[in-house]
Amino acid sequence: MTAKLFHNATLIDPEADTPRLGALLVKDGQIAEVFDEGVTPSLPSADLIDCRGKCLAPGIVDIGVKVCEPGARHLESYRSAGHAAAAGGVTTIVTRPDTDPALDSPETLEFARRRAQEAGVRVHAMAALTKGRAGQEMTEIGFLSDAGAVAFTDCDHVTTNTKALQRAFTYARQLGALVMCHVQEPNLSAGAAATSGKFATLRALPAVSPLAERMGLERDMALVEATGVRYHADQITTAAALPTLRRAKDAGLDVTAGVSIHHLTLNALDVADYRTFFKVKPPLRDEDDRRAVVEALREGLIDIIHSMHTPQDEESKRLPFEEAASGAVALETLLPAAMRLHHSEGLSLPQIWRALSLNPARRLGLEGGNLSVGATADLVLFDAGAPFVLDRTTLRSKCKNTPFDGQRMQGRVLATYLGGEVIYERA
Repeated sequence: MTAKLFHNATLIDPEADTPRLGALLVKDGQIAEVFDEGVTPSLPSADLIDCRGKCLAPGIVDIGVKVCEPGARHLESYRSAGHAAAAGGVTTIVTRPDTDPALDSPETLEFARRRAQEAGVRVHAMAALTKGRAGQEMTEIGFLSDAGAVAFTDCDHVTTNTKALQRAFTYARQLGALVMCHVQEPNLSAGAAATSGKFATLRALPAVSPLAERMGLERDMALVEATGVRYHADQITTAAALPTLRRAKDAGLDVTAGVSIHHLTLNALDVADYRTFFKVKPPLRDEDDRRAVVEALREGLIDIIHSMHTPQDEESKRLPFEEAASGAVALETLLPAAMRLHHSEGLSLPQIWRALSLNPARRLGLEGGNLSVGATADLVLFDAGAPFVLDRTTLRSKCKNTPFDGQRMQGRVLATYLGGEVIYERA
């Protein structure tokens, strides 16, 4: 494998405070050396890649991607998700088990592993925490861990059986497994299509109070304290839940939290006149909540940004708002949407990449996520300021349900590299 020298690059190192000009030498799929600006190494045998001052960062590690195999390959296959990921600068996807059937046995996990070989990016699978994601009987967490599951989650199926959840947490703790939970009080949030408030009332939409998120998190934190399990909240989207999260972290509990790019960059008013492409789960929040969550991300209280990529076809979205399916595709829009946090909210690129790449890789014990010598050379080259208008019909996902259709955005992926080898290059 020929060595590659990425030179004249703006290096986005998540472990640094600021971007810096420099160069990166890649050998045998790993970062071999990092050079500062002004250092011109003599490497006649290396392929030279002139980055033209653009940003070079670790590839994005995206937790919580829905690939619809088995059960609904027409919505998203591993192949189409992989193409979308590569075009979006995502080099590792961590898939959800909310398939049909659910990934709740070593056999279904093995099926997913074989199909994932078509993706062209790194794929790791989460498995269901309970059988059928029904919240009653826990899965064989040990066998599933041996089969390659990197975490356990029932996704948005929140159980009311707290005793069963405690047993699952206890068993996961004994095995050192990570559990990921959707923090909503299930009875309050059942049937909700919007966040309660003046907007939802004027639109006559069934709504849920932000307190449902706090109540769900409070229950889970009590169980984490009792069991000592490694825990990740998939989405913290309200100001009301942040004090609970802070107390858990201050108490030394092994807890992290994530948030979707949609909840960081959109708010409840974007739904406007029942625009179903903006229907996600949990529903979009008020602007005060959005700003509070951005600040929590800035200070590191929230650890991870993810796409929460959820393909839905036209038939399931072209319905009355209450009946329409929740979710949006986001593998290709994750990076440009994250640039809104940089250009509008003042987050530095290293701060953003800690949440996009370094923290998720560390939490799950995966490769990549940094620009250190010896790290896997999964990289994305991008122009942080390149403007464009998003056309959803050009997305590589099979489904095109994005709320960013027709919006002005900034941030273009120029090339994506897996182990130093190019897997996507913008024409």
